[in-house]
Amino acid sequence: MSSTNIEIILQVKNLQTSFFTDEGEVKAVNGVDFSIEKGKTLGIVGESGSGKSITSLSILRLLQEPAGKVVGGEILFKGDNLLNKSKKQMMGIRGNNISMIFQEPMTSLNPTLTCGEQIAESIRIHQKLKRKEAWIKAVDMLRLVGIPSPEKRAKQYPFELSGGMRQRVMIAIALSC
Repeated sequence: MSSTNIEIILQVKNLQTSFFTDEGEVKAVNGVDFSIEKGKTLGIVGESGSGKSITSLSILRLLQEPAGKVVGGEILFKGDNLLNKSKKQMMGIRGNNISMIFQEPMTSLNPTLTCGEQIAESIRIHQKLKRKEAWIKAVDMLRLVGIPSPEKRAKQYPFELSGGMRQRVMIAIALSC
């Protein structure tokens, strides 16, 4: 009988996230637990307002503080508690190790930059590549996510693409690093 080594990449333990308003505390996430093994995928489903996005924003530490705050629990990424990381350390983790693909790309993509520029910017920041190398990789990422004519699409602005293509641009950004 062989033993299998299971590597837990992300473990969320008793996550509690609240928002603080003039009327008091609103518990948006209360006691969420899950873990993700290396090579596995986890889908979080639930009705609107059930805390899916807030859970993800909590993990990435993207809540708008001081109104929104993780008030309890642990978020362990490869064994390190993300709640103990500095803002600078989290910037290195976001994009390089953990990414979030937002549901509505038009609110996430910059309308004043081409799609290729946005992907290349992420690559330059996280991989320290020169502009031309980052651009080539950006076009390759568009090809990888199935966008036809990636060289042409990289030069287009988000409003020039369909909703499905914009979503693929977001996936390309998330995967690029």
